[in-house]
Amino acid sequence: MTKFAPYPFRWDDVPIDISSVFKSEKPAGKHGFLMVDGDQFVFEDGTPGRFWGTNFNSGANFPDFEYSEKTARRLAKTGINIVRFHQLDAEWATPNIFQFTKGERKGTTRNLDPDSMKRLDYLIYCLKSEGIYCYFDMMTYRKFKSGDGVENAIALKDSAKPYSIFSRKLIDLQKEFAHDIWSHINPFTSLAYKDDPVFVMTEITNECDLFTNRFEYDVEPYHTELVGLMKRWLQDENLTYDADPIDFSAQDDIMIWFKIDLQERYYLEMATCMRQLGVKIPIAGTNWSINGANAKTQLVLDFNDGHTYWWPANWGEFTKTTKHKSMLEQSETFLPNLTFSRVLGKPFFVSEWDELWPIDWRAESPIFLAAVGSLQGWAGCTIHTYMYATKRDQQIIGKEMTSRSINNVPYREGIFATFIDPAKYGLFYHAALITRRADVRQANKTIAVLIEDMAATCQDSPAINLITEQSKVGLVFKGLEAQADETVSPDHNAIDCQSGSITSDTGELHRDWKKKLGWVDTAMTKCIYGFIEGVGEVSINGFTVRTANKFAVIALSSLTEKGINQTDNMLLTTVGRAENTNMKFNEDRTEMLDIGTPPIQIEVIEADVSIRTEKTDLRVLSISADGFLTGVIPSTYEDDHLKFHLGETCQSMYYLIQSE
Repeated sequence: MTKFAPYPFRWDDVPIDISSVFKSEKPAGKHGFLMVDGDQFVFEDGTPGRFWGTNFNSGANFPDFEYSEKTARRLAKTGINIVRFHQLDAEWATPNIFQFTKGERKGTTRNLDPDSMKRLDYLIYCLKSEGIYCYFDMMTYRKFKSGDGVENAIALKDSAKPYSIFSRKLIDLQKEFAHDIWSHINPFTSLAYKDDPVFVMTEITNECDLFTNRFEYDVEPYHTELVGLMKRWLQDENLTYDADPIDFSAQDDIMIWFKIDLQERYYLEMATCMRQLGVKIPIAGTNWSINGANAKTQLVLDFNDGHTYWWPANWGEFTKTTKHKSMLEQSETFLPNLTFSRVLGKPFFVSEWDELWPIDWRAESPIFLAAVGSLQGWAGCTIHTYMYATKRDQQIIGKEMTSRSINNVPYREGIFATFIDPAKYGLFYHAALITRRADVRQANKTIAVLIEDMAATCQDSPAINLITEQSKVGLVFKGLEAQADETVSPDHNAIDCQSGSITSDTGELHRDWKKKLGWVDTAMTKCIYGFIEGVGEVSINGFTVRTANKFAVIALSSLTEKGINQTDNMLLTTVGRAENTNMKFNEDRTEMLDIGTPPIQIEVIEADVSIRTEKTDLRVLSISADGFLTGVIPSTYEDDHLKFHLGETCQSMYYLIQSE
């Protein structure tokens, strides 16, 4: 019978503190500015730039001082070393970067609110002190106004997508904002943002491009402005285009290459502006690929960025359904979207990802993504999101905002908030260790996917479906090829999906979608995850588990510089499902009927565990949600293995395994 036990996560602390592993990394910026070195990030002193972290969304970027202090410490204890500031410019948020409180009518977005900036400045100071870097998202939801001198502003959607890419007035306003934000002096650090190495990355525009079918081009005077730009481009290129009126959603070669040129010009103009202001850090354009054309335009800047989500659900305002579908059940995961955004030869960062609550099996994703990212040599990841506000009385998962409070979109209601979710945030310790220490070795082989059709999409590219879990992979373009061991076409079926499993060419990662099981096997971190019950005993190099739970993630990491078989300090995490008390679904768990009440409950994982170790004096210590030692789990040492059983006494999700 499945057991659940209370294990509430607190907003201001976490049960385990692994910041000692990274104590030499404080304060953030001690290694100098982040730079690009081939397809990797390095700091000025040669230290590799590897990051595991989270987004702060909208109002969460402007917390009170106490929240900044306690949350920065909480993040550092978890191993997080980067925060992406996202949606700072959203009109619906309170505070936002242009208005600290609601009430007074603000007719312009051309001024940074001093109270908002004071809060943001102090947050940056606290993060920096704890060794946590910052990624600045330049434009996400800015609602341009007539007071900004913008024509027909009321007809423009957030960030004036896609007009902000080509409209002269809108570009000039973006450059003005860049000047104001990067020249702003933080009174708590005495540095302008442009001069503070706590900032490591920035992007010009979030999820905005000329190739997605989400946007239209009919708002005037911007449509006429775009027509004029295309006619001048056609004249310069000595081309004719037989279409009147011009359909800017067309996918023909001339339209695609016009958009490529226009978007590249936008990126270069914005990047040049920032460089002239003195911004030193790597700059990206946007953060999704959409098609080959959009991926190619990202090459004019310093790094590539990608977003991906696993979300088989329909989260409406009143009806909330989910298929509770695991990535372990099929060959395709959420990785292809990322691979199609990664161009070989450039550093790659994942600034948004998630397997969304309330999918039962969401605990499968943090370690899986961190391990694959390390195999690929990606610079790191930030989950979307930590939280949208800084409320401290919301001690249940999934309830943070009213249904349509965020840009009139019901699906955002709490499903993105991860700060108190044991199933995802609870595994960040291991994900951070894997990423920052590069516990998983980079792949031995590099495969290039050659994109010749600029209209090609991820869905047209089966070649990248599974390669990402086996070898290093990314896109290349004709005449811009990067060094690779093999080049394939997008429609090349590089790996047989019918085989049922995939193993990395390093031998350290494995996923079997027939058995619905995965594992990570390195010297410093080992993890067995998935539907272990149906498999029986699962054994990897020096680590064996057996559990009666249908689904579980059982992860083990060394907390020292020594490997698991030699260290005197390890963290073992066992987690499966996590949900609110009295949370209710329909009979087949496809529709949520009641979100439930506090406290958060975790499924108790009962497991037999065996760890090969040279240490004969190790104890298995159960740690409560408040960080208390609640007991010592009985264990034996025989045949060079520490053996014990979890789940009967001192039930927890965290166990420290330490020498006496």
